[in-house]
Amino acid sequence: MRAEGATKTPAAARTAVVWDALRSALAERAAATGRRALDIVDAGGGTGGFAVPLAALGHTVTVVDPSPDSLAALERRAKEKGVGVRSLQGDAADLGELLDRDSADLVLCHSVLEYVEDPISALTAVAGVLRRGGAVSVLAANPVASAIHRALAGQFDEAQAVLGDPRGTWGDRDPTPRRFAAATLAELLTATGFSVGAVHGVRVFADLVPSRLLDGEAGATEALVALEQVAAAHPVLRDIATQLHVLGHRL
Repeated sequence: MRAEGATKTPAAARTAVVWDALRSALAERAAATGRRALDIVDAGGGTGGFAVPLAALGHTVTVVDPSPDSLAALERRAKEKGVGVRSLQGDAADLGELLDRDSADLVLCHSVLEYVEDPISALTAVAGVLRRGGAVSVLAANPVASAIHRALAGQFDEAQAVLGDPRGTWGDRDPTPRRFAAATLAELLTATGFSVGAVHGVRVFADLVPSRLLDGEAGATEALVALEQVAAAHPVLRDIATQLHVLGHRL
């Protein structure tokens, strides 16, 4: 599996690591079930950046999102690509009310835990719709990266605030209500009935490299993607990535 345009656009460097993990998870699940077409739920999937390419690969995809505007954009994107994606309005914590229990092979929970009222409730709902052995793909903002980015913007007090705040925020104006260290994500997944896989860093360099360096240099985007893929598992670089990605398997 490859994301559409995985090595052709600068934006691909921001998602390549996640697509690598999803490709492995889906191949593993397909081998375990004997089904090539899997049932996937994208909680908070918005306009379908992941959902539509997954549907194009032949999987059955349902997007649950609280925004009707995002769901409308999702439907337009799916139509343009000639694929079908089911859309439901709701929050991650509502999955148990919107979907049947034990009905999904994979649930995407990308940039969701930062905003839900209760991350434990959201992940418990995810576990409820997953079949045994199914996986959740969690992508969440990293507080260390936020501190680095605030410092690079000259906001040194805010950078210090992130490092001292248990929720990983830099103040009342911070648009992200909470961020998660790798250990915290692992604790949340364990507490809600998942075995925890390897944690990878996402966007270690992609958010720091000026776009002009990619736009004017042949092969630069492909090289950045390759660098991100190596840095994702580096024991030091992983922990400064803008986002952290982890797969949890339902026990």
